[in-house]
Amino acid sequence: MIKKVIIIGVGLFLLCVVLFGTSALSYVRTSAGYMTDAVRDSVPVEFEIQRARCMIKDLGPEVRRNMHVIAKEEVEVKRLEEQIAKANVTLQKEEGNLKRLRSDLQSGSDVYRYAGRNYSPEQVQVDLANRFERYKTRAATLQTWQKMHEARLRSLEAARQKLEGMLAAKQKLQVEVENLEARMQMVAAAQATSEYQFDDSRLGRVKELIADLQTRLDVADKLVNTETQFYGEIPLEQTTPDDIVDEVTKYFGDGQPVEEAIALH
Repeated sequence: MIKKVIIIGVGLFLLCVVLFGTSALSYVRTSAGYMTDAVRDSVPVEFEIQRARCMIKDLGPEVRRNMHVIAKEEVEVKRLEEQIAKANVTLQKEEGNLKRLRSDLQSGSDVYRYAGRNYSPEQVQVDLANRFERYKTRAATLQTWQKMHEARLRSLEAARQKLEGMLAAKQKLQVEVENLEARMQMVAAAQATSEYQFDDSRLGRVKELIADLQTRLDVADKLVNTETQFYGEIPLEQTTPDDIVDEVTKYFGDGQPVEEAIALH
């Protein structure tokens, strides 16, 4: 089965070479890149944001591992500092003993007494030589420890800075992911708003209907007022004469010609 797949793959590659010549490889690379971009663009943004959150969460074990390394190194550095302090005390004491023996030998005595016992100058010289060799070895060891202490302090400081940088980068990534999520929600809200469709023609028809109803009501109101003016009751504010005949007679006068009555008025 694998052999068939290999043969088919080689055949397709040779076919591309025949069709496209020396540019076949560039076509293959371009097609692969295009397919990769297409697949990446087809992945939902929500999924990518969640994937980023998971990747940030996966940084936790690495951070804890570095914290453990730093804590262990701090313990080792403290222990080394204690060793250096103890070695300094020992060297100071041995230096005092060396100077004492040297001073005694410089006095030129035949016998030297230490801790209740007598020693010859030769014995003191041998002891001084042995002590001096041990002193030089311990001094060299102390110097090595001091250099080691300086190197480990530099390494410890570098590890602390690396951890602080990792924590700062992690926090920054978390903030950026939160910003991306907020932007995604804003885009989703904008897309939802753009999907709302309002039928302006229906709104126009409703406005037209309302205007028509208002016109009809205005016309009806005018008709009612007109009918009231022509066929309404006698207004109560103005008094009417008791006898219209008397008023007419009074207007024209008793038996006066019409022209004279008009002239009088």
